[in-house]
Amino acid sequence: MFITFEGIEGSGKTTQVGPVVDFFRQRDVECVVTREPGGTRIGEKIRAILMDPENNGLFPMTELMLYAADRVQHVQEQIAPALAAGKTVVCDRFHDSTVAYQGFSRKIDIAAIDRVHDLILDGLTPDLTFLLDLPAAVGLARAWKQINNGQRSGAETRFESENMAFHEAVRAGYLELARREPHRFVIIDATEEADKVTAQILSALGRRCGAL
Repeated sequence: MFITFEGIEGSGKTTQVGPVVDFFRQRDVECVVTREPGGTRIGEKIRAILMDPENNGLFPMTELMLYAADRVQHVQEQIAPALAAGKTVVCDRFHDSTVAYQGFSRKIDIAAIDRVHDLILDGLTPDLTFLLDLPAAVGLARAWKQINNGQRSGAETRFESENMAFHEAVRAGYLELARREPHRFVIIDATEEADKVTAQILSALGRRCGAL
């Protein structure tokens, strides 16, 4: 099973990966945890470029190609082998992030992004995607609070530094993707406290996985 977490900055995706992994491990299901950008040695180097606030001169198409390069390496080195071995993969961000950020917000033609993904993914798509949804202003305030108190690295703030319109467009893009694929997406109210968000996710996961 391939599960992804999506959402704007400050939505709490990374926090919620742990309980999902525990859900599977308690059922003796081997689970691989990964993230994008990153997830591989080469991917982490690409991530450093993408997240560095000093790299605010990246053109949208440069950004897209860097994400594409990261995803090729990630799929080939980590995700595809794990799935082929019968493992469950839980990934913090995947291709929906690219559509939301570089498509809906950066205004790159989404059909062009889809063509890039056709080459990279060869039909691979998550079985289940949790979209942690909350207003952009709330998420951004949370993100900066975590950065300022040291919970998150100040070296990875390029996207947090974008204006509110950018983040609102990303959120709208995610909600549109969820509307298009309701069978894959589960929208989670991320305005709740972390434990209540976890309860929503585990309830949905239990329904999807049944008596696993």
